[in-house]
Amino acid sequence: MQRLLSKKEVAARVGFHPEHVMRMARQHRFPQPVKMGNSYRSAVRFLAQEVDEWIATRMAERGVSM
Repeated sequence: MQRLLSKKEVAARVGFHPEHVMRMARQHRFPQPVKMGNSYRSAVRFLAQEVDEWIATRMAERGVSM
C-alpha cells in the first residue's frame, strides 16, 4: 500500500514552506499531488515514494548517496 503525505508532511521532509511545495508542483518541478476530492478546495496528498525519489534524485545530482 502506498503511503500518502500531507502538504505539511512533505514540506517538513524537504525543508520547504508548504506553499513553495505547491508552487513547485504547479511548475512541474516536484511530484504532482493527488486530489482527494472533487472540489477546488479538496485536500491534496503526495505519494511518499515519489517524494523520496525526488529527494534521491536531488542528492544524486550533488553526488551524495543515501
